[in-house]
Amino acid sequence: MSFRKGLLGLALCALSPAVALAQDSRVIEGGYEITFAGLAGFRIDFTARIDGTSYDVESHTFKESVLRALTMQYDGRNRAWGTFGPKGAQPSGGSLSLLIDRKPRTWRAQYGPGGTLTETHDPEWKPQPKDAIPDDKRTGSLDPLSAAIGAGTKGEAACDQVAPSNDGQRRIDVILHKVEVVPAAQSGIAGVHGDVLVCTVYTKRIAGLFYDQPEEDESDHERPFKLWLARLDDMPFYYPAKLEASTGFGAIRGRLLFFRERPLTEEEKVAIRH
Repeated sequence: MSFRKGLLGLALCALSPAVALAQDSRVIEGGYEITFAGLAGFRIDFTARIDGTSYDVESHTFKESVLRALTMQYDGRNRAWGTFGPKGAQPSGGSLSLLIDRKPRTWRAQYGPGGTLTETHDPEWKPQPKDAIPDDKRTGSLDPLSAAIGAGTKGEAACDQVAPSNDGQRRIDVILHKVEVVPAAQSGIAGVHGDVLVCTVYTKRIAGLFYDQPEEDESDHERPFKLWLARLDDMPFYYPAKLEASTGFGAIRGRLLFFRERPLTEEEKVAIRH
């Protein structure tokens, strides 16, 4: 399991339960820390705005501390919006803005009937044929945050599913399997309501531009990371609360730094409607 894939998995799952089938108006904010070999590495902060059946969620993933000083620049922002219906989350669109090694790119997606996807890239994306995502692989895929939101509406089934993620250049599946259910008192996680779900999480490349060897996925499949999902408020939805993974260079660990809620302001109610 690579540091990159451990980060990807947590980033995908981190926002999922924050958008509930809520009938009230609220803002939910949280933050995660990811360490590598005991050193601070990444932060993931999120803000979820919910107004009745409408949602608008933003995440910010960035390097900090020693990793920021010693490795190439990384800053990622993901936004997802949509509504809730009888079948759960109905995404309307999402945007992903990345700044990697001083090279920015933005991908914006609009979702239509039957899983269709209309996308724009800045700068323009012209991949080689072998690196393109075929139409049949694009259909039904979502930006990472929208994929996480869809996964989070499944409640106790959150640990038994496949989340189809697309960042505009790469299509992957994030595969979750439940391995155990732990009582709150034995989980080591503060503020938990009820039992905690423990999942193994794998990633599987589907199509697109990948810079490493294809065999990496097969070896990673034997070394999944573990994700603890816990209820942290009065809604029956599970939030990522802890992550652990092993690599050849050291352990990756993720933990929840803060979690809070507040009422939605009138200005935010207007903005959420797009």
